[in-house]
Amino acid sequence: MTEVEDLREADRRKDEFLAILAHELRNPLAPLQTGLEIIRQVATASPTLTQTMNMMERQMRQLVRLVDDLRDGSGIARGKLQLQRRPVVLMKAVEQALEASRPILEAHGHDPIVHYRDDRLVVDGDPARLAQILTNLLSNCAKYTEPGGTITLTVERDGDDAVISVSDTGIGIPPDYLEDVFEMFSQVRVHQARSRGGLGIGLALVRRLVQMHGGSVTAHSLGIGTGSTFTVRLPSIADPVPKDNACSSAKPAAVIEGIKARRFLVVDDNDDAAALLAVLLELEGHEVQTAANGGDAVQRAEVFRPEVVLMDLDMPGIDGFEASRRIRARPWGSTILIAALTGWGQDVDRRRAQEAGVDFHFVKPVDTTALLGVVARSLNDGRHIDLP
Repeated sequence: MTEVEDLREADRRKDEFLAILAHELRNPLAPLQTGLEIIRQVATASPTLTQTMNMMERQMRQLVRLVDDLRDGSGIARGKLQLQRRPVVLMKAVEQALEASRPILEAHGHDPIVHYRDDRLVVDGDPARLAQILTNLLSNCAKYTEPGGTITLTVERDGDDAVISVSDTGIGIPPDYLEDVFEMFSQVRVHQARSRGGLGIGLALVRRLVQMHGGSVTAHSLGIGTGSTFTVRLPSIADPVPKDNACSSAKPAAVIEGIKARRFLVVDDNDDAAALLAVLLELEGHEVQTAANGGDAVQRAEVFRPEVVLMDLDMPGIDGFEASRRIRARPWGSTILIAALTGWGQDVDRRRAQEAGVDFHFVKPVDTTALLGVVARSLNDGRHIDLP
């Protein structure tokens, strides 16, 4: 190999390693989040316990966000990240980003000011990725702005462009580093002592996602102590958007009360993850059995006849893809609802799962309330809800 080929191979292996790392980190996160949900349900009321639980859940969300950055960073580098574009009311993406950013904003003592100077702006974009762009910008501002500082988000039109500006009164950026902040794994040296978490991936993702939407992003600061402004410009469109249009990654509202008890089969080679999820489902009044691999899942489903199978995909031997295909091939398997609970969340993983007969695809750690809401409405309505 030439030196250039060696560098390309090393880069490829690095990206593959990051993708695998993101997946493997999700496996222990899943039982941790489920365990927190169980404790919240069964624990007695105590201000100290409630405060501790809230802190643990904030830290869990931070871990999940870091893993998401790893996954998306490797996906961009490998050309695996794709957009699901459609007309999107920009204000909807902003609202979702504000909600997603709320924990980190509150943890750093911020209540952002939002100005909609044009609340009818529509862009052709992926609603989930648009929200991710703004979430990363808001989170970045929160980390580098002291409590009591000001974070402002403004949405306005400039000719044919939709312009979103996120400003803060924080530490600022030296002029020589304004371009460097968008490089992968880059953190401005003067910021490292002030940073409260992060891998140096978030702003690199912002730039790449904005470019994929045909737009641009710039950073502006007069230097240390003067605050920062990040400005995103996206082409606007005039296409009408249905009134019920919303960001595709928004979790379906779930009303758990009164849900009919169902038969669940939980399939996961991580014993802790399977056991804790089974306990949580039983607390909700459901009948649950578990299986540790795909072969065991098919055998148990033959006897138990579950209404819902929660299927891990990456298992030794017979994996979740093959197990789903075998269940679907049985005379009794066509009506079972199969939901993937997996650490793999790229578009190719979703397509493989769909081809194997999986109805829904959830990435670990799973919001159990959202999961049960989707399952209940799907079974009650006799139809499947198409998730992103």
